[in-house]
Order: sequence, then structure tokens, then C-alpha cells
Amino acid sequence: MYTDAFSIIMVVLIGLLMGTAVGLSLGFILGKQKPEWSDMSPRDKKFNIVLLTVCSLITITGLAWYFLIR
Repeated sequence: MYTDAFSIIMVVLIGLLMGTAVGLSLGFILGKQKPEWSDMSPRDKKFNIVLLTVCSLITITGLAWYFLIR
């Protein structure tokens, strides 16, 4: 199976975008996301960074499996 670089880049970028949207939405629903970065405590900042990273990785993995591997 051959996959060109454009397909891989698109999967990664769309995964980052979707993962960020889901992570920020979950952070807002859980009450950890504030309108301003400076309004959040250091613990909330770390939680948001981890949440965004995990959501983005899960989304990229799902998109890669669906569009590139399957």
C-alpha cells in the first residue's frame, strides 16, 4: 500500500484540529477551561494541555486507521 505525503499531512492536520476542538469542549464542560489563559490555575493549565494532547492523538489515530490503513 502506498500513501502519499499529502494524505498523511491532511490526516495529521485535520486530527489536530478536531482533537483540539473536542479537548477544548470537554475542558469547558468539565469546568477546567476559562476564557483567558491567565485566569486558569497551573493545575487547570496542565489538565488542558494533557486533555488536548490525548484528544488530538486519539483523533489522529482514528483518522489514520480509517483513511490510511483500512
